[in-house]
Amino acid sequence: MKVINIKKFGGPEMLEISARERPEPSADQILIKVAAAGINRPDIVQRKGHYPPPPGASDIPGLECAGVIVEIGQNVMNWKVGDKVCALLTGGGYAEYALAHQGCVLPVPNGYSLEQAAALPETYFTVWSNLFDRAKLKAGETVLIHGGTSGIGTTAIQMAKISGATVITTSGTDEKCDICKSIGADHAINYKTQDFCQETIKLTDGKGADVILDMVAGDYVAKNISALNEDGRTVIIAVQGGIKADINVLPIMTKRLTVTGSTLRPRDNDFKSAIAKSLKENIWPLLETGKIAPIIDKIFPLEQAAEAHRYLESGDHTGKIILKV
Repeated sequence: MKVINIKKFGGPEMLEISARERPEPSADQILIKVAAAGINRPDIVQRKGHYPPPPGASDIPGLECAGVIVEIGQNVMNWKVGDKVCALLTGGGYAEYALAHQGCVLPVPNGYSLEQAAALPETYFTVWSNLFDRAKLKAGETVLIHGGTSGIGTTAIQMAKISGATVITTSGTDEKCDICKSIGADHAINYKTQDFCQETIKLTDGKGADVILDMVAGDYVAKNISALNEDGRTVIIAVQGGIKADINVLPIMTKRLTVTGSTLRPRDNDFKSAIAKSLKENIWPLLETGKIAPIIDKIFPLEQAAEAHRYLESGDHTGKIILKV
């Protein structure tokens, strides 16, 4: 099969087309003939050599895909050959065939193309797990979502809004702020021209946000603590601003704050299967009725994976970038 291989760690030019043997599913796995694969920032971090695959995972990049099942393992119960599915992967999505654990697979929503379905797993699993399971976001609360026009951001805005939360988000241009508001954000802050902490406090009548979804870390951690309401929760899911932070712990104590975080890829299949079940029950009906939808910026052919990575790293995109196989 044709795959995208990382020649050696480095820039986008390190991605190359190569050939590998088609994988065989184990007892609990399905084999998907991939039609499309989503591109995510962890793929870039892996390409640079800072995010190795978990033990047993494919070294081919790609954490999500959509396609048609062509083979199933002997213990697979709820899927059959010919089913159209999308799947959360531990790796291997940038290829003509990919393996997925049966519990990490979801049906393609009614009315969705395989390219649209490929934009779902990584972001929807991540947002559900962190915004609702970990941060316990509830209707009536206020959430601050950083990186509003990213794949995670556009997903989180829609899911938070439809859950009954007031949504504040940050983006780097006025145009991107307008995009955030067009998909459900109540307020959008241009972090290059405004202090997001001060603006969040002002927009919440001095209280602060109840939940913050942070993919920046670094010096944002201290600012997030200042921007939180009493009993607030901030969840760190990426570290684009760096892995270290200098913080004052006193507000954590006096406001009874929770500062937490998570990574999804290393978690076990039981954990991911539970998220898949929640998504199918709570989110898939919303996708099928059009109340929420993934936003896809561009679709590149598999052979242009390097160009797709360059585009993601440019920061010019809104929503997801997809590889078509």
